[in-house]
Amino acid sequence: MSLPDRAPEAPLTEPCPLCGGVGFVRLNVPVGHPLFGKALPCRCKRYEIQEKRLAQLRRASNLEHLQKMTFETFRVEEHGHEQVVFSLRHALTKAREFAENPRGWLLLTGPYGSGKTHLAAAIANYRVEKGLPALFVVVPDLLDYLRGAYAPNSTITYDERFSQVREIEVLILDDLGTQNATPWAAEKLYQLLNYRYNAALPTVITTNQSPEEMDPRLASRLRDRELVYNVRIYATDYRGNASDETFGSLNLYAGYTLGTFSDRKGDLDPEAGLRLRQAIRTVQKYAEAPNNWLLLRGGYGVGKTHLAAAVANKVAASGMSVMFVVTADLLDHLRATYQPDSPVSYDQRFNKVRRAWLLVLDDLGAQNPTPWVREKLFQILNYRYVAGLPTVLTVADADWEQLDERLKSRLLDTSTCTLVDLSDIPSYRGRPREQRPPSKTSRKRLSSE
Repeated sequence: MSLPDRAPEAPLTEPCPLCGGVGFVRLNVPVGHPLFGKALPCRCKRYEIQEKRLAQLRRASNLEHLQKMTFETFRVEEHGHEQVVFSLRHALTKAREFAENPRGWLLLTGPYGSGKTHLAAAIANYRVEKGLPALFVVVPDLLDYLRGAYAPNSTITYDERFSQVREIEVLILDDLGTQNATPWAAEKLYQLLNYRYNAALPTVITTNQSPEEMDPRLASRLRDRELVYNVRIYATDYRGNASDETFGSLNLYAGYTLGTFSDRKGDLDPEAGLRLRQAIRTVQKYAEAPNNWLLLRGGYGVGKTHLAAAVANKVAASGMSVMFVVTADLLDHLRATYQPDSPVSYDQRFNKVRRAWLLVLDDLGAQNPTPWVREKLFQILNYRYVAGLPTVLTVADADWEQLDERLKSRLLDTSTCTLVDLSDIPSYRGRPREQRPPSKTSRKRLSSE
C-alpha cells in the first residue's frame, strides 16, 4: 500500500477505504525498509491535521474583523492625482499576483491609512478562502502571541509556536516598526525574518518606515532587490487623524495658489520680472510632479510663503499626503507632546512630520537656534534627505547664516535640492500704493475748494 502524496480536497463522508477510519496505515514495503512496520498518518488523518492547522491559523490571523478587506473592495479611482492612482493600481496588481503565486517578499510602504493593511489582509483572505495556509498578524500582536507561549497554562511550547510562524508557507506581517523596540523584540523579529530570508519563504511586510530606521540587519535584507519587491503607495490617509487635527496650517493658506500669485508685470524692471517668471515656472513644474527638494530663498515679503503654499495646495487637491507648517509652530507642536494631557505622543507627531509624503516647512531659520531645535530639525530633514522624500523649504536671506551647517550642506546639494532664488526681487509689502485717478465726486469737491 502506498501513501498518497496529498490530503483529499474535501472531508470523506464515509470511512476511509485506506485505513477504515483508524487514521493510520502501514506501507507495503520489504523488511529492512526504514518505514517497515511503522504506522503513518492516512490521507484522511492528514486532512484532519491540515484542517486543524488552518483553523489555528485563521484564529491566529484574527481575520474575522478584516473580512471586508478584499481585492474587490480596494478603491483606486477615488484619488484624483495620476501618480496616486498609478501607485494604488500598481500595488493592487502586485498584491493580486502575490496572492495567486507567492514568491519572494512583497514590501508595501506608505503613510498611515494609504491602504497597505487592506492589501495585506486581502492577500490573506484570498488564500484562506482557497484553503491555503497563510498567517496574517500585526507585528506587536505577533510578539504578544509568542510571549503567550511562556504562560503556565499555554497548550503549546514557545519553540512550537515560533516554528509555526517561522515556517508557515505565507507569512503576512502588518505594521512592522510599530512594535516596542526592546532587545527581545528586535532579536525575535530578526530570527524570524532571517530564517525566512535564507529559505526564501514568501513573506508580505507593511511598514511606514524606511530601511534606515530599522535594525540594520533587517534593513540589509529588505534592500535585496533579487528577493524583495518594494511597492510604494503615495495615497493620503483616508481616515484622517482625529487626535491630531490641529497639526499643520495649510487651511490658513487656502487662497494661496499659483493662480493668485502675481508676476508683477509692469511693476518690476525687465530683468527682475524675467527672474520672477522663471521662478514661477520652476515652482509650477515642481507642484505638478514633486520630486526631491525645492528651496525658496529671498528677502522678506517677496512671495516665498505664497509659492510654497501654492505647491502644497495643488498637491493636496490631487489627493496626495501633504503637511504644511511654519517651522516655529512645528517646534511648538513637538514640545506640546511632552505635556501629560497630550493626545499624541512625541514619537507619533515626530514621525508624522518626517514621513509625510510632501513636507512644506515655512520660515526655516527664523526659530530660536537652541541645540534641541538644531538637532530636531536636522533629524527630520536628514531623514527626508536620505529617503528622497519631496520637501519644500522657505528661508529668508537674513536667516540663512544661522542655519545648521549640516542642513546647509544638504540644501547646497544641487543633485537633490532645486534653488528658487528670489533674493533680488523687491518686497511686495514695500510697494507704494497704486495712484488712482480721482472720482467725479472728488473732482467736484476739489474744484469747489
